[in-house]
Amino acid sequence: MAQKGVQLERETISCSICLDLLKDPVTTPCGHNYCMHCIKRFWDEEDEKQIHSCPQCRQTFTPRPVLVKNTMLAVLVEELKKTGLQAAPDDHCYAGPEDVACDFCSGRKLKALKSCLVCLVSYCEKHLQPHYDVAPLKKHKLVDPSKKLQENICSRHDEVMKMFCRTDQQCICYLCPVEEHKGHNTVSAAAERTKKQRELEVSRQNIQQRIQDREKDVKLLQQEVEAINRSADKAVEDSEKIFTELIRLMEKRSSDVKQQVRSQQETEVSRAKELQEKLEQEITELKKKDAELEQLSRTEDHTQFLHSYPSLSQLSESTDSSSIDIRPLSYFEDVTAAVSEVRDKLQDVLSEKWTNISLTVTEVDVLLSNSQAEPKTRAGFLKYSREITLDPNTAHTLLLLSEGNRKATTTSQQQSYSSHPDRFTACCQVLSRESLTGRCYWEVEWRGGGVDVAVAYKNISRAGSWNECGFGFNDKSWSLHCDTKRYAFYYSSVKTPVSGPQSSRVGVYLDHSAGILSFYSISETMTLLHRVQTTFTQPLYAGLRLYYGDGDTAEFCKLK
Repeated sequence: MAQKGVQLERETISCSICLDLLKDPVTTPCGHNYCMHCIKRFWDEEDEKQIHSCPQCRQTFTPRPVLVKNTMLAVLVEELKKTGLQAAPDDHCYAGPEDVACDFCSGRKLKALKSCLVCLVSYCEKHLQPHYDVAPLKKHKLVDPSKKLQENICSRHDEVMKMFCRTDQQCICYLCPVEEHKGHNTVSAAAERTKKQRELEVSRQNIQQRIQDREKDVKLLQQEVEAINRSADKAVEDSEKIFTELIRLMEKRSSDVKQQVRSQQETEVSRAKELQEKLEQEITELKKKDAELEQLSRTEDHTQFLHSYPSLSQLSESTDSSSIDIRPLSYFEDVTAAVSEVRDKLQDVLSEKWTNISLTVTEVDVLLSNSQAEPKTRAGFLKYSREITLDPNTAHTLLLLSEGNRKATTTSQQQSYSSHPDRFTACCQVLSRESLTGRCYWEVEWRGGGVDVAVAYKNISRAGSWNECGFGFNDKSWSLHCDTKRYAFYYSSVKTPVSGPQSSRVGVYLDHSAGILSFYSISETMTLLHRVQTTFTQPLYAGLRLYYGDGDTAEFCKLK
């Protein structure tokens, strides 16, 4: 019990800065005790901030407090010294494997309090005292304890390296310019430190700017997550309302749509949060790097600064150098449109449209602009290939459908199609059965005089004038005209001449959410003919128009 009491008393009257018994004890306004020399040195280093703090509780004081000796504590310290417990330093005062040891101590060495850049020696508090008392030693440069003092010595001349060779980018002594560095661009280490310090500040500014950029990206991603959630919630709500009208037939389908939307919502949110975590990690790493550079900038040892600068000044590449581009387009709204279409034609197309609903949900892709980049090779396009069939209910009566409704052939004989409001009556054309959203790719092989390869909205007119129902002659369709001599692109009756290699096969790439529609000439190579950048407001349908005659054909190719 007595020993415990003594231990408590020693801790109470020990300085938390030097960890030794108090010397000339003083008490700060917050009630903590320090050696007068220790707390003055600590506050001297804070003078530039003009705010002084307690090393223990971090309470700040403005202005700097005027401290006087605490006579009561001084008496207690003297009494403790009389007990003989001060005969040997505490274990924590001795240097461990990770500490810088005093070079003057014999036997078991104490921790160094400072290193001298002139003597190139590290001193404990006791052996350091002459540097405070002896006039010539007071001019020496003291820095925090360092194990790397010998790196300041020139290995060739055994002199302190106080110069820097800019030609060879290394520290040198004053004799080096006479020999191996003769004629080189040399300056003092202090001058080079000043130059590198400016570069360091620029690096810190770059880091801080990157931190700001990444924080902005994180904010954008958070907004994206909210938009995904709102869109998904609305899609679920609208779908449930529609399915309520068809409750007996559609209970299972309603549940499936909800599950798919939520699953895709979770996937997209997960992707956004994963990138957000990467950006936040990068921000953390950048802040850590900034702290290291800040610490380096305060290094008093010019040589040590220059040794450490090359490795610390290099910045890693951004984990994600691409900028985030959040497009204000639809997310799950196409799901609602697809479900509404199922409701309207439930009796005859429910089984076919269910596949379309599933595809619409899973093709939601909203994260980054670079993830939507158009493929560069045919193999890349084929990843988005869709099997497309023609809808007999839309085919003009002079078109014969075959090959599982993938092929259309012009004929001089009227086909015995049943009457249907979706049938084209003024133009010899036909639409696909499948609606197209997300990213899709398909190819058309044609023979004869020519063909128009098109996409159109479902609500394009089926009768009336050419401008109302013809592909490319209204604002509801886009069409590439192909014949044996030329290409031409049509939209809203505006003709755009197109040049490119003639081919009997045309590839079509659609990125519905990005508003991209591209046409390619397909042979041994793949050549872009025409590219459209717009905003699609409804699901699209693939279309073919052939010209009146007998035997001309156009067929959707099997690509898988």
